[in-house]
Amino acid sequence: MLNNRETGKLGEKIAREDLLKKGYSILETNYSTRYGEIDIIAVEGRVVVFVEVKTRRGINFGYPREAVNRHKQQKIKNMAEVYILRKKLRDINMRFDVIEVFLDDNNDAKSVTILKNAFE
Repeated sequence: MLNNRETGKLGEKIAREDLLKKGYSILETNYSTRYGEIDIIAVEGRVVVFVEVKTRRGINFGYPREAVNRHKQQKIKNMAEVYILRKKLRDINMRFDVIEVFLDDNNDAKSVTILKNAFE
């Protein structure tokens, strides 16, 4: 059985692979500063997408998306602002997605769901 950190890393890997299959380009993974971390920064078409990945084996503790509360959303928004400033991006379209990954008992992806525009 994987520990929580290993489960999270596996979920992020599965999420990246799913995004690539769907035609996204990955700009950054685990982008971090002293303010926090964004799991994945990707591009879909002309939109920069800031992605939070949540991985679970079941819903005993609620749906993964429920872990991205207002406080977590604000941290991700602040990190997105830092990223945009550091990369000197201007006039970009962006959105915030949450990807839910459910694993089976063999640590394979049971389901991967992209919740686009999960918060504003």
